[in-house]
Amino acid sequence: MRTTLFVLIWLALASCGQPKIETAASVADLPAAGGQASVQDDESQQDVVKIAANSAAHTTLVAALKAAEYVDALSNAGPFTVFAPTNAAFDKLPEGTLETLTSPENKDQLRTILEYHVYVGVITESMIQDGMTINMVSLDNATLGKKDGKITINGAEVAGSARGSNGIVYIIDTVLLPPEKK
Repeated sequence: MRTTLFVLIWLALASCGQPKIETAASVADLPAAGGQASVQDDESQQDVVKIAANSAAHTTLVAALKAAEYVDALSNAGPFTVFAPTNAAFDKLPEGTLETLTSPENKDQLRTILEYHVYVGVITESMIQDGMTINMVSLDNATLGKKDGKITINGAEVAGSARGSNGIVYIIDTVLLPPEKK
């Protein structure tokens, strides 16, 4: 059950509208009107969505964000810590999983999975401690690891990071799946 606070935060994030976007591989493909994602700004630091949209390794993630209508929510002020699976990470999912999740009737399930990749707040590498537990937007916990300078989240390896205007993106090698509800 989602808390009232979560609902209020989510409504505030989603309040600027969410236009449908069919495809995007770059910032130029983001919507021309409506929502925070449509703001054209080639001088300021990119937000977490534009970082992903400008990465050839994250086209599947961007398509999933669009299918879930979360582009504008993650383009807002944040701050966010996003654990961004690469295209190769999505390729590890069983065949047909991505197609099933991105179909309109499974939008809620896709949203829950994407929410499990986002933490509200910025967690820098220097803040991460081995065994640290964080509560994701999905309201499920994830565990960060840090050993010998290598960072993991639920065992998924962090390959790098990028700072954005509204948070930080950690590139990960596995799609995180929230724990099953009992």
